[in-house]
Amino acid sequence: MGAVRGTSLAAVAVAVAVALTATACGGTEDKAGDAAKGAGAGAAAPAQAPAGAAVGPGGQLAVRQDAALGPVLVDGAGFTLYRFDKDTAKPPTSTCDGDCAKAWPPVPAADAKAAAGTDPSLLGEVVRPDGSKQLTVAGWPAYRFAKDTAPGETKGQGVGGTWFALAPDGKKAAKAAGDGAGNGGGGNGAGSYGDGYGNGGGAGGAAPAALPGLSVAKDPKLGDHVVDRNGMTVYRFKPDTAWPMVSKCTGDCLAKWPVVAPVDKADTKGVTERNYLVLDRPDGKKQQTIDCWPVYTFTGDKKPGDINGQGVGGTWYAVAPDGKLITTQ
Repeated sequence: MGAVRGTSLAAVAVAVAVALTATACGGTEDKAGDAAKGAGAGAAAPAQAPAGAAVGPGGQLAVRQDAALGPVLVDGAGFTLYRFDKDTAKPPTSTCDGDCAKAWPPVPAADAKAAAGTDPSLLGEVVRPDGSKQLTVAGWPAYRFAKDTAPGETKGQGVGGTWFALAPDGKKAAKAAGDGAGNGGGGNGAGSYGDGYGNGGGAGGAAPAALPGLSVAKDPKLGDHVVDRNGMTVYRFKPDTAWPMVSKCTGDCLAKWPVVAPVDKADTKGVTERNYLVLDRPDGKKQQTIDCWPVYTFTGDKKPGDINGQGVGGTWYAVAPDGKLITTQ
């Protein structure tokens, strides 16, 4: 009798746990993706900052529109890629090793894929002294900066007067003259590799104030909608589901609709804290969710404020601060 009672109590405990979990991500009234449940579900994890730029492969590259630098090449996790003036592109040669490579981790070449809308032939590789293969862009070896601890950061820009974010064509990222980016290359670190943050005063006006990782912007058509730290519109995909949390955007889809990497809850403003979770995707990436809905940006948006992804295919829509779809056209 005691064994039966114990079994019953255990069953009740499991049922309660399931019910509580379902309430967490299943209580939303937004049913946009309920018909598309199934394969590809990821596990929820508490929102937290992702591993630093030193970790992980290059993956599916993307082009991010930076408010100060213009188009910048980023890795699959959204971290900025850099080039080093002491390297050469013809022939491709890396001169950053030892302690330098710890501060500026080389980007592995193995799985790197060209960003949507860029020339795949610009990607190549160079064999480093240790035998590993490093990604090159138009011949320039590509690196990340260990002090970039969140996607979208550009703390390596101008360090030592020799380190610069990579533009999609392999050149140094920079806005056209007159944009007032003001990117100084002071470099206050010691040694030739400059571990400082390059806080010198550049030409032009002051760069725009940094936005939170996720915040709310107002559009004449859409009203209040969520944007990332670069002011780029954040979207949802209708076939996705909130319970279970599933992203249906995979493969080639991700080349056009990059996932929003995890953003610490403390680095948000105006966005609901309800079910603010991180999705562990089957491809190994971590994706931010808002009220359990996976969120993305669109490579077709070229500057802050663009809403070119709105209504694409009848399945992509901007996200309201509470996580719901904005279906206004």
